[in-house]
Amino acid sequence: MKLIITTAALVLGGSVLVAPPASTPVAVQESRTPDVIFVPTPPEVVEAMLDMAQVKDGDVLYDLGSGDGRIPIAAVKRAKVKATGIDIDPQRIKEANANARAQGVEGKVTFKQADLFTSDFSDASVITLYLLDTLNEKLRPKLLAELKPGTRIVSHAFRMGEWEPEAERDVNGRMVYFWRVPAKGEKPKGL
Repeated sequence: MKLIITTAALVLGGSVLVAPPASTPVAVQESRTPDVIFVPTPPEVVEAMLDMAQVKDGDVLYDLGSGDGRIPIAAVKRAKVKATGIDIDPQRIKEANANARAQGVEGKVTFKQADLFTSDFSDASVITLYLLDTLNEKLRPKLLAELKPGTRIVSHAFRMGEWEPEAERDVNGRMVYFWRVPAKGEKPKGL
């Protein structure tokens, strides 16, 4: 939700924001709490997700709910990809940027503090997720409407409701699911 501020000041999150003159409106993005708690994806699952998605040079990867950035970081270390992590939690974004520096890939990967439900990732060729079944189902219409046919989607542990995955893989007791956005006019399997 955006607020347009034209008054003298606004108290937001304990801070006083002073607005410019009334003739200059300013948009302020209200933050909201994350929908899930951060639970790191184990390294072997990260590798399996990137394998299932067949990540290769030239891919555009978005990790939705990217946490500490391990999936985008692993992707740019594996191939020449444009990798972006999106997370609503500013602390996770700080951790992800610190991890990118520590891994020597700062500048090769991007992390954005944003709401994945309102973010634009329509240029993706690969989407990775570790959310919840309910969040995947809520996100599914956006994925199907906005992504190009053939875009690869990989989820750690959680499915997309009735949309049947093309492949499943057990990685040391953790499931990984794979879908591909169907051609325009083609119905996703199970829907």
